[in-house]
Amino acid sequence: MAFGSFDSGSSSPMVEINTTPLVDVMLVLLIIFLVTAPLMTQAVKVDLPQASAQAADTKPETIRLAIDAQGVLYWNETPFTDTSIQGLESRLQAAVSADAQLEVQLSADRDTRYQRVAEIMAAAKRAGVTKLGFVTQPGEAR
Repeated sequence: MAFGSFDSGSSSPMVEINTTPLVDVMLVLLIIFLVTAPLMTQAVKVDLPQASAQAADTKPETIRLAIDAQGVLYWNETPFTDTSIQGLESRLQAAVSADAQLEVQLSADRDTRYQRVAEIMAAAKRAGVTKLGFVTQPGEAR
């Protein structure tokens, strides 16, 4: 292979890229992939046994606790009549004994005292609640 300058002289050879080998290699690879692709999708035919069972798609019970600005507690949107933490703890224990995978979602007003939220969290922990989530409203980034 000879290299020359870009001068238009008659004694210098013309320099250009030969793409024929590249096209040949690509066509060979394309043919190889077209031949081997169907072989990779073959599966063994198996006659599977039939079974009749219901799907185990049980979702755990969810309790929504809400606290308003005055500190009033709501259990699934109904006001909680027993205002003591012990009453909440005993009701949570009863709910946990009914469903061990109980989920508690806690939402509190922005003006709620943190002490009230901490007391409810501690009562849930003592009652045996393992899944406690906080519900918030999406807001703008600051």
